Amino acid sequence: MTTLRLILGDQLNPDHSWYRQVDEDVVHVIMEVKQETSYVLHHAQKVLAIFAAMRAFAERLRAQGHRVRHIAIDHPSNRQEIVANLDALIAHHRADRVAYQAPDEWRLDEELAQWAQARRAQGLTVEMVDTEHFLTARDEAAELFAGRKQWLMEHFYRHMRRRHGVLMSADRQPEGGQWNFDADNRKAWSGQPPEPIDWRTPHNHQALWQAIVAAGVTTFGEPQADRLPWPVSADEARAHLRAFVEHALPHFGDFQDALSQRANRLFHSLLSFALNVKMLHPREVIDAAEQAWRDGHAPLAAAEGFIRQILGWREYVRGVYWAHMPGYDERNHFGHDLPLPAWFWTGQTRMACVSRAIGQSLQDAHAHHIQRLMVIGNFALLAGLDPKALHHWYLGVYIDAFEWVELPNTLGMSQFADGGLLATKPYVSSAAYLDRMGDHCRHCPYQRKERLGDQACPFNALYWDFHLRHEDTLCRNPRIGMVYRQLDRMTPQAKQAISQQAMQLRENLERL
Repeated sequence: MTTLRLILGDQLNPDHSWYRQVDEDVVHVIMEVKQETSYVLHHAQKVLAIFAAMRAFAERLRAQGHRVRHIAIDHPSNRQEIVANLDALIAHHRADRVAYQAPDEWRLDEELAQWAQARRAQGLTVEMVDTEHFLTARDEAAELFAGRKQWLMEHFYRHMRRRHGVLMSADRQPEGGQWNFDADNRKAWSGQPPEPIDWRTPHNHQALWQAIVAAGVTTFGEPQADRLPWPVSADEARAHLRAFVEHALPHFGDFQDALSQRANRLFHSLLSFALNVKMLHPREVIDAAEQAWRDGHAPLAAAEGFIRQILGWREYVRGVYWAHMPGYDERNHFGHDLPLPAWFWTGQTRMACVSRAIGQSLQDAHAHHIQRLMVIGNFALLAGLDPKALHHWYLGVYIDAFEWVELPNTLGMSQFADGGLLATKPYVSSAAYLDRMGDHCRHCPYQRKERLGDQACPFNALYWDFHLRHEDTLCRNPRIGMVYRQLDRMTPQAKQAISQQAMQLRENLERL
């Protein structure tokens, strides 16, 4: 009797217990299907890199002696849907048992759960097992915050540090005497030290790309099929981790929030894709960063800031996702409904910082967290763009975007569409912050210090108008009280002029 084990495209964990021994009665199933390319419009590099990594994983399993059924995107037998392919394979192999690893996206979790229930009623044994990847269970954050009115990531992060013994001294206190060194990690970048040379190894996947196109898969963005820079195996991902720790981690803390026209990567790790398809285990990455500090290679602020993103934020947003799905993607606290301007798909806007961030996203399928949050997301929230449409764009454009991590970051952190479940305040700014953290303003036709007029930076009027439009909701938030004290000092005529300017901007988004 045969067991089928389904491996999804974001479950490429070579250290999973499934692979510890070879069993001739087990067939590992890996499938490339249009279903997973079409639920939103995806960046070409995202589709290409995931399929390439799936193929490399299938070859790795075969080399270890495992039986593998890999269904290519253009194979004649491919029914282009996961459960339809499973049903056909069950019949072909006369399988009496199917196992699958817990999906990390609610839509797939629900689909496979319903399919499993129906097949069990027909006598098939179906089992769901853990992915053995995350450091928390799906519901662990919800249990930690049970009965609390407000969830706070910092509380969760400290809990995780204690539980896993990360950056803790022998007496169970945080190394350096404090939990969080975020205040030390907000420097602008002048060009020194220089951005490290890109340590990623480009691949030629033109044949795979041609198969993807021939199969009718629709994408956007630059495929870079002849020089795809993303890792497609755990070995490559580990090499990239070592290169990041050696060349970039020492400066990551200082410049993690910096923006620049002159550098796409700065000192960011570019490991999120490898992590999110599970080629890398988070503990492996955390341990490498902590060891770099203990060896004196990286400052504590750099190691802590990097570790906080993985041990704290990454696990935390997953907890938020599972606590509030289904329905989280429908939240729209401010009732924003403007469609995304066409330049979200071209990058052709005169706003230098936005053009750079979107253009880089379209070219590289990647932008760092401040570009996503404080440039693109900031503008979207100030302008009143539809948060669900923005969520679909983020989910499609970024190579590391899977709904469990992207949705809370977009709707919660970026757009405050959940009304404050995730973030304690809307993350918005005028041009002053963008100018302080980056060098885009000096290359921009808009004037960063002007609020009114054709040459005024759109962020300025939109910023003040956002707080005027939502005063009833936001004025009681203690984290933004200073904004309303400044507004109180403005004359009614000044406020009216700002509102008029902002209304004209929103009516002419396509021409900004």
